[in-house]
Amino acid sequence: MDVRIGLVYSARELELELPDDTDVDALKSQVADVLGDDDGVLWLTDKKGNQIGLVAGKVTFVHIGSASDKGRIGFG
Repeated sequence: MDVRIGLVYSARELELELPDDTDVDALKSQVADVLGDDDGVLWLTDKKGNQIGLVAGKVTFVHIGSASDKGRIGFG
């Protein structure tokens, strides 16, 4: 599962590849809970086991996509 996260003062998005068996509803709930508090920290673990912490007040958007979206070219 691919996740793109926009951050304040950054022109580029943070792109993470989460494990394919990630529960989308649980992820959405976690994101919503943390982003409701500007002092909260959103912790995500990528496919390789790396842990990434994002300060909620600096996150502008979270895009959750599927792994099948990766590599599409053209007007598909």
